[in-house]
Amino acid sequence: MNAMGETTPNARENEQRARIVATAERLFREIGFQKTTVADIARELRMSPANVYRFFSAKSEINAAVARHLMSEVEAAAQKIADGPGSATERLRALIVANEAMNAERYVADRKLHDMVEAALDENWPIISEHIDRIDAAIERIVVSGMESGEFAPGDANLAARLVHVACIRYCHPRLMVECADHPTPESAQMVEFCIAALRAGIPSPDPSKS
Repeated sequence: MNAMGETTPNARENEQRARIVATAERLFREIGFQKTTVADIARELRMSPANVYRFFSAKSEINAAVARHLMSEVEAAAQKIADGPGSATERLRALIVANEAMNAERYVADRKLHDMVEAALDENWPIISEHIDRIDAAIERIVVSGMESGEFAPGDANLAARLVHVACIRYCHPRLMVECADHPTPESAQMVEFCIAALRAGIPSPDPSKS
C-alpha cells in the first residue's frame, strides 16, 4: 500500500500468491497433495489455470510454497522461543517440545500432508535443508546463551547445537515420527534432559588417535 492508501501492484501480487498457497494447502489436506491439480486450485479461486501460472510457473512451485509456509511457521515459533525469556535450559526444553507438537499436528495427524513431506524428502527439495539449518540456528542461539551464562560448559556451540538436533531428530522429523510411533520411549522430554546433562558436562573433543 502506498502513501495514498492504494494497494500497489507488488502488494496485489503477493496477496494473490498467498491466496493460491492457502487454497492449495487446504486442498492438499482435503484430497491429497498428489491428487490436487492446478485446475482444482484455479476452480476454487474462480480463476483460470493460466492465471495461476502467472504467479507460479509449475505445480512444483506451488508445492514448495505450501511446504515453505508450513515450515516457516515452525521456524518462527522456534526463533521466538530461542530469543525469548527464560533460562537456556527452559528455552531448549520449550523449543524441542514445540517443534515436536507442531510437526505432529501438521504432518503426522494429517497423513495427506505427510505425503507431501515424504515427496520433499525423497526428491531433496532445497527447502528441507534450509529448514534444518534454521532450526539448527535457533538451537545454537540457545546453546550460546547457555554457555555465556554458565548454564552449559563452554565449547563449540555450533557442534553442540547440531548434536542436540540429531539426538532429538526422531521427535522433529516427520518421517521418523511416523516410523517410531510404535516405540514411544524414550520420550522427547527424557531425550531433552539427556542433552541438557551433556551440555552441562561439556562436549568432549574427538580422540584423533581413534579416527
